Amino acid sequence: MISLFLIVLVFLGVTIDRMFTNFHYSEMRNNYYEMTAHFVTMASSKELAAEQSLDAFADFSEVSMFFISSQGEVTAHSGSHDPTDHSFIREKDVEQIFSGQSVSFTHTDPDGNRYLVTGMAIPREDSKGVSDSALYVLASTQHADESIASIRRLLILSGFGAFLLALGFVWIAAQVLSRPLLQMQRATRKIAAGNLQTRLPIRSNDEIGSLAGAINDLAKDLQRYQDTRQEFFANISHELRTPITYLEGYAKVVKEKLYTSEEEKDKYLDIIQEEAVRLQRLVNDLFELAKMEEGKISLTLEWIDLTEIVRSAVRKMEWRVKEKGLKLLANYDSNAPLIQGDGLRMEQIIINMLDNAVRYTESGKITITLRSDHKQVKVTIEDTGIGIPEEEIPYLFERFYRVEKSRSRQHGGTGLGLAIAKKLIDLQGGEIRVSSTVGVGTRFDICFPVRESMGEDHDEKD
Repeated sequence: MISLFLIVLVFLGVTIDRMFTNFHYSEMRNNYYEMTAHFVTMASSKELAAEQSLDAFADFSEVSMFFISSQGEVTAHSGSHDPTDHSFIREKDVEQIFSGQSVSFTHTDPDGNRYLVTGMAIPREDSKGVSDSALYVLASTQHADESIASIRRLLILSGFGAFLLALGFVWIAAQVLSRPLLQMQRATRKIAAGNLQTRLPIRSNDEIGSLAGAINDLAKDLQRYQDTRQEFFANISHELRTPITYLEGYAKVVKEKLYTSEEEKDKYLDIIQEEAVRLQRLVNDLFELAKMEEGKISLTLEWIDLTEIVRSAVRKMEWRVKEKGLKLLANYDSNAPLIQGDGLRMEQIIINMLDNAVRYTESGKITITLRSDHKQVKVTIEDTGIGIPEEEIPYLFERFYRVEKSRSRQHGGTGLGLAIAKKLIDLQGGEIRVSSTVGVGTRFDICFPVRESMGEDHDEKD
């Protein structure tokens, strides 16, 4: 900023200096041109009084006059200028003067003094306009140069003062602007070092405030990710340890025949099978998650009947519902149009959602409803479970996230089911919405768009 201001200041100073200098010399040249023309008029008169007046005007005006012949020789002189200095008389100028033109230029004498020189021919009344002499008027530029030098010193002084003033303003502005940036730098270094509790104060609504807000949001996301990841690994370790412990213990009992009856043996084998299924499900969820992270989810898109898929998922979940003493109510739209999707993945979505509803519902019922119109097919799953706090809903579909940490072992699960379902819904162009009331229940709405070509395909299906 200082460099830019300095460049502008120098450019402006040079421009003002040139403008003022040119104007000053132009005015001086015009004034002395008019004075020379007046002297020429007086000199063209034959009266003796005119010659005396010329000498008086020369002294009064502080100029020097040289009268020259058509051959360029000095015939008369008046004024303070050295009469032996004829270096300002140039042959080409003499020719130009006696051809009827005037000359005006700046001359520097051997002593270094500068003069403004104006030359004009002196017409003679008795020679029918033919001139045989000319007049050179030399005016010293000393006063003009001193005036311009004073103005230049004033410009330099003013420019220096303006530069110091700008330097002060820029320093203050830099402090005001850089202070929050330095705070952000320190905060980001703390965040990078692992201090995710770091937060920045937001004091403005401008870009700096927006950047501070973005850094705070980043710190919050990293903190939540770290907490979720730690909790996930803790849960996974616990989930793996439990079935492995059961498998190891009951397998040892069966192997060493520590049971007392065949019924007890069958009971232990049932436990081993249940824990093996539980372990397999956990591994499958982890495998699905790994594929999602790598972007290797493969979908086989085709025209599918979502009604049949929902019926199949409900049949597979009936035993879980009855086992927990719940009621499962299903309402279908037999005229629902075909949609484009992956049938197996669609069934996985519905099963995951129903399993989640069963897991968090202790009593009451679970209702699944399929509706459709000309724009979309919607599957609604409602339960009468524990519900979800409002502040937890935005994070419900995040990987590894679990709403109620204290119920992890009570309700099982790995915190991956809803995240997997959400990803599969998004990949197939659908949308999922959730609404919940703590202690009342939760509702999930899964919507898939209906394409314009659905009508013909639906007619063929019927």
